[in-house]
Amino acid sequence: MHCLVTGATGYLGGRLVPRLLAEGHRVRCLARDPRKLRDVPWAGQVEVVRGDVLDPASLREAMRDVDVVHYLVHSLNVADFADADRRAAENTARAAEDAGVQRIVYLGGLHPPGVALSPHLASRKEVGDVFLRSAVPAAVLQAAVIIGSGSASFEMLRYLTERLPVMVTPRWVHNRVQPIAVRDVLRYLVGAVRLPPEADGTPVNRSFDVGGPDVLTYLEMMLRYARVAGLPARRVLPVPLLTPGLSAHWVNLVTPVPRSIAAPLIESLVHEVVCREHDVEDYLPGENTGYDRAVALALARVRDADVETRWSGASVPGASADPLPTDPDWSGGSSYVDVRERWTPASPDRLWQVVEGIGGEHGWYSFPLAWAVRGWLDRLVGGVGLRRGRRDPRRLQVGEALDWWRVEELDRGRLLRLRAEMRVPGSAWLELRVIEDGDRGSTYRQRAVFVPRGLAGHLYWWLVWPFHGLVFGGMVRNIVNEAQLTSEFRKS
Repeated sequence: MHCLVTGATGYLGGRLVPRLLAEGHRVRCLARDPRKLRDVPWAGQVEVVRGDVLDPASLREAMRDVDVVHYLVHSLNVADFADADRRAAENTARAAEDAGVQRIVYLGGLHPPGVALSPHLASRKEVGDVFLRSAVPAAVLQAAVIIGSGSASFEMLRYLTERLPVMVTPRWVHNRVQPIAVRDVLRYLVGAVRLPPEADGTPVNRSFDVGGPDVLTYLEMMLRYARVAGLPARRVLPVPLLTPGLSAHWVNLVTPVPRSIAAPLIESLVHEVVCREHDVEDYLPGENTGYDRAVALALARVRDADVETRWSGASVPGASADPLPTDPDWSGGSSYVDVRERWTPASPDRLWQVVEGIGGEHGWYSFPLAWAVRGWLDRLVGGVGLRRGRRDPRRLQVGEALDWWRVEELDRGRLLRLRAEMRVPGSAWLELRVIEDGDRGSTYRQRAVFVPRGLAGHLYWWLVWPFHGLVFGGMVRNIVNEAQLTSEFRKS
């Protein structure tokens, strides 16, 4: 079958594509910026087309000769996300009908019937309804909390439990949830490509509740996580006045998940999200993974630094939505530049290893307190902060998140360009370059660029300028020293 995957740069889409390939399907990926898929392991096995679900013309070309569309996108990064998601779903359904697509597969949110849903869940339900009303048969999978290494739900659960031996818990943690392992979600998404017909021979066009075998409260999920992770018993202090909005602020401060993503996750947990039917097993039989096993598998992936995709790989609500330029000087407006370089006898390869390993657990090689304070300030105003870390401790990919940066360009061995996603009055880049110096060693060149937005942007630059010598100067010195120390250690 020929499958079109929308959302291939996201958490689930990035895992679905290689599994479709493993089943022998042809895969085309739709991406607003195809460069974000340039460095993924399966890039050479798929066709990547530029397009946007909000652009009907690009959808028509993307769906040419396609049999199945996997719809894995949503628009939380815009103010009126419900309207954008509705229009995107209608565009997709219309283009699929015109192209003769045989099936649409959509992953939505599990929700209870007959209650007022949160804006997030209501929008997910509306998108599913759009597909079910269309002329193209649809399989709408509805899942609650997804347990898997790198998922936003798992990261929130993990950090809340690990960092808080005494937990302040709001009322919603006592609501029942039916979590599902990411491997089982992917099994359903792949299986839905060849979903068998109904008994009367008609194509399946319906929603399916999907979940794991365990029904737990969120509090029980945290306590069982602690047991699987080998943590001491957690103490619980109920606080009935901690609303979902306040809870999102709390999650923003305690975990790497920013408030913009934590809010819809928590709003979903305000309801009891338990499967009302298990009909999917009649069509796609198989044994789903228990909660404890799913947690253990996810923790093993984290421990082995083998996280395939992370929630932070997709665009973050509230982050800059500007197109990624090939050079920060593209703007043509005023900009501030801080350039520093230093020669080292270390080889270019060794220097590059330090450069590509920057951030995350390795830190930024200068004034850790200043970086930490700036990260906390960013979190306080709803930004991503410094705690997103990195997916892999050694290798980066274009488009993935690195603390509060996003990898904009990567020329392995030579250039790493990062674009800031912190909240600043302007646009900021950090460019790290390794220059080979014949047999004598190499030169490390570092360039920070800031394009201010209005008077506030200019004031911001001059306010932080006194710290540049400590921060940027320290980075150059310590990165070079790290490369030299490791080289000398290996020689000895």
